[in-house]
Amino acid sequence: MNLEIAPHAGFCFGVRRAVTEAERLLAEGRTICTLGPLIHNPQVVASLEARGVRAVSSPDEVPPEATVLIRAHGVGRGAIERLASRGIAVADATCPFVKRIHALADAASQAGARVVVIGDREHPETRGILGWAHGMGRAVETEEDARTVPLADGTLVVAQTTIPQTLFDRLCGILQSRGFNLDIKNTICQTTPVRQKEAAEIARRSDVMLVIGGRNSSNTRRLYELCRAICPRTYLAETADETKNLDIRPSDHIGITAGASTPDGTFKEVVTRMSDIKNQEQEVLQETTAEPDFAAEYEKTLVQLRPGQTVTGKVVQITDDEVCVNVGYKADGLVKKSDLSTPDVKIDDEIEVEVVKVNDGEGNVLLSQRNIVNRKVWDAIVAAYEAEEIVKGVGKESVKGGLIADVMGIRAFIPASLLSLRYVEKIDEFVGQEMDLKIIEIDKSKKRVVASRKAVLQAEEAAKKAEAWDKLVEGEVVKGVVRRLTSFGAFVDIGGVDGLVHVSDLAWKRVGQPSEVVSVGQEIDVKIIKLDRERDRISLSYKATQPKLWDIAGEKYIPGTIVNGKVVRIMPYGAFVELEPGLDGMVHISQCAPTRIEKVEDAVNVGDEVRVKILSVDTEAKRISLSIREALADDALANVEADEFAIPEEPAAEAPAAEEPEA
Repeated sequence: MNLEIAPHAGFCFGVRRAVTEAERLLAEGRTICTLGPLIHNPQVVASLEARGVRAVSSPDEVPPEATVLIRAHGVGRGAIERLASRGIAVADATCPFVKRIHALADAASQAGARVVVIGDREHPETRGILGWAHGMGRAVETEEDARTVPLADGTLVVAQTTIPQTLFDRLCGILQSRGFNLDIKNTICQTTPVRQKEAAEIARRSDVMLVIGGRNSSNTRRLYELCRAICPRTYLAETADETKNLDIRPSDHIGITAGASTPDGTFKEVVTRMSDIKNQEQEVLQETTAEPDFAAEYEKTLVQLRPGQTVTGKVVQITDDEVCVNVGYKADGLVKKSDLSTPDVKIDDEIEVEVVKVNDGEGNVLLSQRNIVNRKVWDAIVAAYEAEEIVKGVGKESVKGGLIADVMGIRAFIPASLLSLRYVEKIDEFVGQEMDLKIIEIDKSKKRVVASRKAVLQAEEAAKKAEAWDKLVEGEVVKGVVRRLTSFGAFVDIGGVDGLVHVSDLAWKRVGQPSEVVSVGQEIDVKIIKLDRERDRISLSYKATQPKLWDIAGEKYIPGTIVNGKVVRIMPYGAFVELEPGLDGMVHISQCAPTRIEKVEDAVNVGDEVRVKILSVDTEAKRISLSIREALADDALANVEADEFAIPEEPAAEAPAAEEPEA
């Protein structure tokens, strides 16, 4: 067994600097908080937590006496300002490479330019960079993102420091193809491509590749995916203990690398364990060759078998119940037909089998194909779990507390609380249903799997929400559907995200309840007033899409026409009449009655329904002059003309008198 160790493995400069700063602050007896885990390594985080380093999720959770240690990933400007406003002491361990990106994003957005960050939008480093873009930043993670993200001339394009160079180049190519003049800065940390190139070269020369680091570390996962694509027998391990039961053979060439968040101690422990295995094998080899004889030399020509070993053999005989396989051992192996992965085998076929027993008591080697299939399936499930991939499952059985699903032939338990985004009343409805699942827990010793459908739905919902956010632009008018009404406004779905139309933005008139203007399920046009991505808030206006009352008053109320109105206010000089909600006209005291009056109240009172004649409309001054007197005169004239031209009715003819009967 040969070992090859990557030169650039383990802590990167920025992570080492953050951990060193934590040690210094602990030595000073400080109370330390970090905004999120200090590094993406659970062992290091647990060790620091045991010594008093507490991870919090927001500046508001930091106790007044604590010192906040900013991790290498950095944080957004808002978090720094919030800590400063609370008077919290800050020790900034932001990686210098990341800090440079913060400065670029801050300067560009202050100058009015958009900012695009190529990287994982959920990664804390990416979120931190966007926090310095003053709401003008967007994350680009996929080719679809690159094709749809809003761009303009002068847009700044930067990278999350740990992404692959190939991804950055590919997405930049798509952005450039859209025809804008972009300011592209390659901000990938120079150690990242070196580390990835070393790992890829070692993986090509290796039979087994070990990637050491935390499963929640982005750069460790990328190293694992890169190596696994080259060397199928690539394993990801967080600790040396996880390397105990790996399928490592004496003839294997083993490569070892580690992510940027992997502590030196863990990496050295794995290397030491591999070295011990190598030394033990060399000692065994020396002992077996110390006194060579003919039998020993013959044994060397034979395959050495052990239970659990996978070998390839040739089918030499087929019976009704068994298949005999030559695996190069002193005895042939037997596979029961019921234990074959496929019954369609022929003489001279080469098949892969697993050794169940080297000697069944009669000198035969017992083999199995099904074990290999099961193990490969299990390995695939473990790989999917480690890579946080989505798997397909089919509901099989409703049990107490959840659902049993079939995932690649393995039983997986889905707790009822993780079946849907909402409470599930009838779990039986999922039996027979195919669904996308995320494996959230694995017990390797008992081969138990716990999966979540809810996690997949949440991720899809988050992706749709992020995609919807990326398409929104302040000032644009979009279509939406009213989803919910409250006392303070209406929530409107504008394509995957909800925005609020405040009650003051529902209409140009005063509105008491939102239901006076809109109803649930109604489709309306709204204008985007403000986007606040950090607080996940969208402010909308419905009235901004509606014409103002005074803009159309001149067309609606023509001088000389008579309309109905309601007296809403009385002043010494006249009465104000509401023509429609939000639009009043004024009847001067001289126009309140046919004859001269001393007070307006002598003619009308508040609440009276009156007929008024439009005298004039001044939309710029927002004035409408009305007259009750002229309306009464016009009504009287209309009545007179109607009487004057009316056709008089002829008197009814008298009926002839009845003749008296003769005597």
